[in-house]
Amino acid sequence: MAQELAKATVTPLDGRASGTAIKVLFNPTEYTVEYSASYQETAPPGLSNPILQFVNGNARVLTMDLLFDTYTDGGGGNVLDATGPLTDLLSIDGTLHAPPRVEFRWGVVRFVAVVERISQHLTMFRSDGTPVRAKLSVTFKQYTSIAEQLRDPRRNSSDKTKRRVLEAHDSIWLMAAREYGESRFWRVIARANDVDDPRRIEPGRVLVLPPLSPEEVSDAADGT
Repeated sequence: MAQELAKATVTPLDGRASGTAIKVLFNPTEYTVEYSASYQETAPPGLSNPILQFVNGNARVLTMDLLFDTYTDGGGGNVLDATGPLTDLLSIDGTLHAPPRVEFRWGVVRFVAVVERISQHLTMFRSDGTPVRAKLSVTFKQYTSIAEQLRDPRRNSSDKTKRRVLEAHDSIWLMAAREYGESRFWRVIARANDVDDPRRIEPGRVLVLPPLSPEEVSDAADGT
């Protein structure tokens, strides 16, 4: 028995059209998934290259081209009627006050995202000017809720050793407050970096920020 061809679908996950799958006429021949991260450059005096500090990870981006043709198989109807449900995903839904989240699914591939951009190229027309063939270049940007990100065990947390560059406007007390939640933990940073006088740390110095010990975490919880 021949295996049935799995059709790619784009389904709104919320809003007025929630749960209504949009089937593409022709499956994509290929797609691209882009991964990236953002880094901040700090250029301390006297170094030949800047120091890179991780800022955050970026959402994955899925791009593909989708072909719509109503001339060959559909009798020459207006192809915009077929592409309209997809391009409408960029419109503001009145119940959400924003475009909806969507799920792209093709076989085992599942990608929850928002539609960031669609470029529609009309490539064939009937004699009366009615478009009958179109190529849509679609960009999906991954959508992950705050709750899902907080459940991710790979997120940046205070139980990992870190390195930070002390900038001119910064101080060891502010750094402790940012990283540990309380400025009084500046002594943890000072001990780890052999700092005798916290007021005389030169800007541009890379400081090691160790994880808090169980005793220090307990003291913080007790407020001591």
